Amino acid sequence: MNKVLVLMSGGIDSSVAALLLKNKGFEVVGFYLNYTPYCNPRDEEDARRVAEILNIPFYSLDITQEFEEKIIKYFVESYERGLTPNPDVLCNDLIKFGIILEKALSLGFEKVASGHYAKIIKNNDFHLLAGKDKNKDQSYFLWKIKKEKLERIIFSIGEFTKEEVRKIASQNNFPNAYKKGSSGICFVGPIKLREFLKNYLQPKPGLIIDTKGNILGKHPGYFYFTEGQRHGLNIKTGKGPYYVVKKIPKENLVIVAREGEPELYTSQIEVIDLNILERDIIKSENLIEARFRYRQPLVKAKVEINEEEKAKVEFLEPQRMIAPGQSIVFYKKDLVLGGGIISKRIPFDIE
Repeated sequence: MNKVLVLMSGGIDSSVAALLLKNKGFEVVGFYLNYTPYCNPRDEEDARRVAEILNIPFYSLDITQEFEEKIIKYFVESYERGLTPNPDVLCNDLIKFGIILEKALSLGFEKVASGHYAKIIKNNDFHLLAGKDKNKDQSYFLWKIKKEKLERIIFSIGEFTKEEVRKIASQNNFPNAYKKGSSGICFVGPIKLREFLKNYLQPKPGLIIDTKGNILGKHPGYFYFTEGQRHGLNIKTGKGPYYVVKKIPKENLVIVAREGEPELYTSQIEVIDLNILERDIIKSENLIEARFRYRQPLVKAKVEINEEEKAKVEFLEPQRMIAPGQSIVFYKKDLVLGGGIISKRIPFDIE
């Protein structure tokens, strides 16, 4: 019997994932990842109650130190550099399917499972695919997982829609069957991002200018803003709305543009920190599809990877509001080909 560690967050997705695996005959053990003070105690209690219903062992693992060192530090430093990071991608790679996967294997588990809406299939090799529910598909957050790890990971709800998962939870009388799903950045919680960052980055007032260099206002710190942001700029020219199109950390500047200005769009980007899962397909295909924002419709693009393992991505049509620091993920239909971190827009880049 295969022994599986299931990451149980207290939500219905991971709860149903555990149920499905138990019904298939796996020896299931539930693990809750506790990173105080960012977790809601109710989530752990919900996970524990589901484990009791399933009659499976359940443990709570404190990963606060690892989370602070690997996720929070990266998140804050990225904003300080003028980037817009995606911590979920790093958490999946370094924590859930990094530290926890290694620990699980060392303890005798054969696989680690989670409640992600994605699929892993074996066809000679192991491949990562988008989940059945296109509205909930989470493959965008999983591109950084190394290919050799896929055989040790199970996404058991990938063949289901959210409605089907909720129905299964209800039929099994799970206490969290109608629990609202989480959204946003987990460790920021209900407070605004700016308030969270103030715990780490002290205000650093500077100027807001337009693309021609005209001063439009002042900001409390460039790192409190992200590309594409419209609210919170406090520009009173009466000519808006304005959107952030660039931040220059060295000069403490926030540059904005109005609707219709070309700086809102880009046709080419540079991508670093690549993790290519299907290299042969990327090399052979003239056009692939890409997504640079969660739930964004796929867009067609050309991808060229150089000897330094950096990629130049050229979109068939100009794309709006691309933020350096975010992830871009490549697809061929449902198959995830790989991804990387957007380092700059060409030619309108971050210095």
